[in-house]
Amino acid sequence: MSQPGLTIALAGNPNAGKTSLFNALTGARQHVGNYPGVTVEKKEGEVRHQGQVVRVVDLPGTYSLTAYSLEELVARNYVIGERPDVVVDVVDAANLERNLYLAVQFMELGAPLVIALNMMDVAEARGMKIDVAKLSQLLGVPVVPTVARTGKGMEELMAAAVEVARAQRPWRPLVISYGSDVDEGLKELTSLLEGKEVRHGLLDARWLALKCLEADQEVLEKLQSDPHLAQRLLPVCRRVADHVRQTMDDEPESVIADYRYGFISAIARQAITWEREVRMDFSDKVDRVLTNRLIGPLFLVGVLYAVYQFVFWASEGPVAGLEAGFGWLGEAVTGLMPEGALRSLLVDGVIGGVGGVLVFVPLIMFMFFAIAIMEDSGYMARVAYLMDRVLRAFGLHGNSVISLIVGGGISGGCAVPGIMATRTLKDPQARLATMLVVPFMNCGAKMPVFGLLIAAFFADKKPEVMFGLTLFAWALALIAARILRSTLLKGEQAPFVMELPPYRTPTLKGLLIHMWERTWQYLKKAGTMLLSVSIVMWALMSFPGLPEERASHYEQALAQAESEQAKTELKNQQASEELAGSLAGRIGQAVSLITAPLGFEWRTNVALLGGLAAKEVIVSTLGTAYSLGKTEGEEGAASLAERLKEEPGWNALNALSLMVFVLIYSPCLATLVVMRRETGSWRWPAFSVVYTTAVAYLMALIVHQGGRLLGLGG
Repeated sequence: MSQPGLTIALAGNPNAGKTSLFNALTGARQHVGNYPGVTVEKKEGEVRHQGQVVRVVDLPGTYSLTAYSLEELVARNYVIGERPDVVVDVVDAANLERNLYLAVQFMELGAPLVIALNMMDVAEARGMKIDVAKLSQLLGVPVVPTVARTGKGMEELMAAAVEVARAQRPWRPLVISYGSDVDEGLKELTSLLEGKEVRHGLLDARWLALKCLEADQEVLEKLQSDPHLAQRLLPVCRRVADHVRQTMDDEPESVIADYRYGFISAIARQAITWEREVRMDFSDKVDRVLTNRLIGPLFLVGVLYAVYQFVFWASEGPVAGLEAGFGWLGEAVTGLMPEGALRSLLVDGVIGGVGGVLVFVPLIMFMFFAIAIMEDSGYMARVAYLMDRVLRAFGLHGNSVISLIVGGGISGGCAVPGIMATRTLKDPQARLATMLVVPFMNCGAKMPVFGLLIAAFFADKKPEVMFGLTLFAWALALIAARILRSTLLKGEQAPFVMELPPYRTPTLKGLLIHMWERTWQYLKKAGTMLLSVSIVMWALMSFPGLPEERASHYEQALAQAESEQAKTELKNQQASEELAGSLAGRIGQAVSLITAPLGFEWRTNVALLGGLAAKEVIVSTLGTAYSLGKTEGEEGAASLAERLKEEPGWNALNALSLMVFVLIYSPCLATLVVMRRETGSWRWPAFSVVYTTAVAYLMALIVHQGGRLLGLGG
């Protein structure tokens, strides 16, 4: 296959439709990773245009290039450092003036630019008429109207981008007047920077001077790498900035931003006309109902309940099919291989362990599909808006809701990106409090555990139980946040501002791409640890084996057994005794005194220890434990859910107690590592392990003992 010859960097504001456009261009030809040295997601894909393979890099969504956030810094540094052949800025046509701010900053940088004027259908519905040719002429860059969700304009956009990329024109920075005071200061600073090595031959001297006045920390650090230059430049920069403050009664960066918007406004007045007065567009009308203080929360609860109804209904058939498939595979391997350690490893460790988790992948896939509908329609932003009112009462910031939702506030997320999403919080105390409560959410790794136990003991109330667990997780997280903000993490709360994007009709293609991307990420995350941990747990549950005299005892008893039923009973007794005497069995029994009040038996304890690495391992360990505990007979091919339902140490109350414990107890290893990276210390991850496990024990104890007092559980 030919190698990509051109690179397009895709930029744009959040909610401008950049992801939809990226999916429309690249389809399934994309992969996701991280930028080197940071945890910001990096998405790349390929598109064929006129027989040529073009590489498309989807930059993080950002409102500017001022590097206030890590996303802005990553986007800017990629454009400066990697020098893509062209930058395509995806602009929300319905909010043109606000979105053009980023485009102007790319133009100030001098990067080769094409503007994708996206969501033209929304702009037209609002009565806007944009003269695309006039806009292109005034900006001096190609402007292509698009509707990414339907694929309209994609060919024209690619043609314009490739044409600009092939031209290989030198970078020509846009020069805007920022007022006489700033302009004079820029001239003085530019003269000091011309020809200096600190520019590395790439950065325009005037752009560096502008960033100096905007107090851009990264640029200031770069300038200080040349001590002689810094000694001359930085005093001038401070003097000019002070002069602007005195004469304009404002900070230089605010003055510069005002002049940028003035430049944009002048262009917009010439390029935009209004065909009619639109008193209230569709999104505003819907928001009057869905963000209403009374109706909004009730509708949100109804949506979440409907999500769980849909997920369990849609996944029931595929889950049953996979269960039957793995059951057949286990029986086939058992029939083909002689009895021994290798067969036990494959059947009990790999098929029983890994298969026990993979059967619940359809459940997770349909959850991701439902979440994608909420995101692509624009409703997820309304969820954040509604939840802000609640979160602030518990000491969190409105933006905390994004981290909580990503972390599993709507089941199926992951605590790792949830914790990384706290970077948008400027308040360090609220950020840390959010990090510490994100692990309470129903992440995708817990879903197989809940799916297993609900299928076994609450088969007729699947959506209701999952919905209840979600509400319980939120309640617990909010109470914990309030306690943390009132004790260890006191501080003032920062204001909350959030843009509500217009409602859109999601496309099936976009929904399927989002569902597959997230499912694949889940499978990669689970797969990297699941197989290895399942094998380790099988080994711990298989060795050292029975003492020689006990093994001989069972051999003699089997030889003397007169019926197949008697042999089966003896083999089951032997398997159970071997499991109890294994290393894992001894550990599980050693902590039974502590966990017995919660209703956990020793095999559950072993599974919970494995779950410290990754919550998915709980299911695989239970699968291995109960496969090893039963060998032959009518129950041999039964699913794990059926087997648990028949076990004497299990009932609905024990299952509920275990679900509550799994929901709350220690974050997984990957979450702790990311928490360490984000906080810069192991102090907070260690605190998280201790306090979440303590809360989990208390809550599970209340559930189990309270249930027994009420006569539940038998």
